[in-house]
Amino acid sequence: MAETPSEGPYRVGAEPIDRLIVTTGNEVAGYRIVKYLAIVRGITVRAASIGQSFWGSLKSLGGGNITEFTEVCERARHDAYVQMVEHATAMGADAIIGMRYDATEFMQGTTEVLAYGTAVRLDPIV
Repeated sequence: MAETPSEGPYRVGAEPIDRLIVTTGNEVAGYRIVKYLAIVRGITVRAASIGQSFWGSLKSLGGGNITEFTEVCERARHDAYVQMVEHATAMGADAIIGMRYDATEFMQGTTEVLAYGTAVRLDPIV
């Protein structure tokens, strides 16, 4: 299991590239794509807890960043990312290219977060 964003040298929201390369680009520097395996994804549905909703609602009256809601969003993106990486790893991928996030309000107060990209196999350019 990947470490949580609060562990290690990464700030919350940073996703370390340790198992395989993940990029929003369509190529990987120093490598050529030899096989496109599949679209891979991770999906999670999250809602704020009662405490987060209460404190977040109070803070929203004053405006600005609402950390309670930010934490829910960061956790949802991280969980979707980890699932996507596990999906690609299980397929034997070397990288995920074209990685993106998408979020949709599933129902009031509940958000679906999707992380997706194309799993590929790579060979180094010699």
